[in-house]
Amino acid sequence: MTLQRMDNVGIVVGDLQAAVAFFVELGLELEGEAHVEGPSVDSLVALDGVRCDMAVVRTPDGHGRLELMKFHTPPATAAEPNAPVNAFGIRRIMFAVEDIEDTLARLRGHGAEPIGELVQYEDSHRLCYVRGPEGIIVALAEKLG
Repeated sequence: MTLQRMDNVGIVVGDLQAAVAFFVELGLELEGEAHVEGPSVDSLVALDGVRCDMAVVRTPDGHGRLELMKFHTPPATAAEPNAPVNAFGIRRIMFAVEDIEDTLARLRGHGAEPIGELVQYEDSHRLCYVRGPEGIIVALAEKLG
């Protein structure tokens, strides 16, 4: 048996609509929304009384997905806010973009703040990190040439 693909990355957020709007502005497409609860959900995630709204957004090529989740019950627990890039755990999500400056300008309208500077890596890419909704670090990469 071989691995088929990575299906999605799950991200817990406090404001589902704002997170969806941010990732749609980035260029992802809303694939669907759902509300989940009940004994099978509780058993799956080992929590009692789960009530969760979620939205799945996908990259335009259909190969990458984020599952954005808003837990109503039990309430989400706090992680270290605005953890630095070198903290343990999943730290960032990187997206390839066509025009990094345009993308940055649009994301700033959704509260994104650059973490460092826009840099050019050799002659291959322009890169930057921004902090998006819920402190999620989003890396942007524009291929040169």
